[in-house]
Amino acid sequence: MTGLLGTLARGIGADDTVREITQQPGVWRDIDGIVATSRAALDGFLRPLVARDHLRVVLTGAGTSSFAGQLLATTLARRLGRRVDAVSTTDIVADPRGCFAEDLPTLLVSFARSGDSPESVAATELAEQCLSEVHHLVITCNEQGQLAREHSGRTTSYVLLMPPESNDRGFAMTSSFTGMTLAALLALGGAPYAGVAERLAQAAERVLHDTVLGENLDALLARAPERIIYLGSGALRALAAESALKVLELTGGAIVATSDSALGFRHGPKAVLNERAVVIVYVSNDPYTRRYDLDILAELRTTMAPGSVIAIEAGDGGPTDEASWRLDGAGDLEDAALALPAVVHAQLIGLKAAVLQGVRPDNPFPSGEVNRVVHGVILHPFQH
Repeated sequence: MTGLLGTLARGIGADDTVREITQQPGVWRDIDGIVATSRAALDGFLRPLVARDHLRVVLTGAGTSSFAGQLLATTLARRLGRRVDAVSTTDIVADPRGCFAEDLPTLLVSFARSGDSPESVAATELAEQCLSEVHHLVITCNEQGQLAREHSGRTTSYVLLMPPESNDRGFAMTSSFTGMTLAALLALGGAPYAGVAERLAQAAERVLHDTVLGENLDALLARAPERIIYLGSGALRALAAESALKVLELTGGAIVATSDSALGFRHGPKAVLNERAVVIVYVSNDPYTRRYDLDILAELRTTMAPGSVIAIEAGDGGPTDEASWRLDGAGDLEDAALALPAVVHAQLIGLKAAVLQGVRPDNPFPSGEVNRVVHGVILHPFQH
């Protein structure tokens, strides 16, 4: 074990989570190969669908898997020139008529680490009940999961399997989240993303081995924050939500974390700020969108203590200090791609904060009140 996590002792209940965070660059390279090998079959399935003028693409999943869809929706809409909506499986199961109110030909893209969460298969079944025509792209890390088994061999489904090691054993989704997000970007985005996986892997490796960043992480946690607020705009709004969830999950709720957009934060959620709060802003690579991120950074830095407002942004050899964390070599990436090495920061914060809190990151809820694969969901009968 090397880099920023190399000093974490074994036996503290973090082995799985540490391995899954650090394996991400290798997983991304493997996924690039999987999609390249599957390209002909993927295109044979997807191209006739995407060519249809009235196709609706729905990106779905629960929790972290839902954030994958939210992160990609606007980018894929631009690339495909088609309507792309991110709708969580939990919303589909609770309100299928509302989620599928328009009976349009639909490509349902399902993200699922295990594929065994109750809502995963239910969402695909409800789509078929509500819609006259639905096709399924299943992106999952578990070949033996119910979702993969249900859709394997169907002419209207394509199951894209991730490397087995991406089926995270730790409590919180890390390599499964970034791996499935990359797979969808490559599968649906096509040629413009040739070579991007290697660039992302190299960017993440720099994060994982950056000793200055390690010092900055330690300085952040030395403030003993009781609240961490993540902000992001556009595609990075979903990254902010995933980042907040990582802190909540890995620390077992010991640190409260929330998220919002740079513009939305002023409209009430800013009330969460206090003297023990830290704000982390993901700065967009889009020249227009980033103006709003820089505005909220400047505003917060006039009222909050030095070092309590942090920018995470792309940069090429620029200064890195406790208030500005740089992702070198990522300045020209779309935000949906930039998010993958950027989220490693949040994973590291959540992991290190958990250890400082005395929480075992691999199992932060030993009494079982929150589960790795959701329990307790009753699926009620539905008649369309």
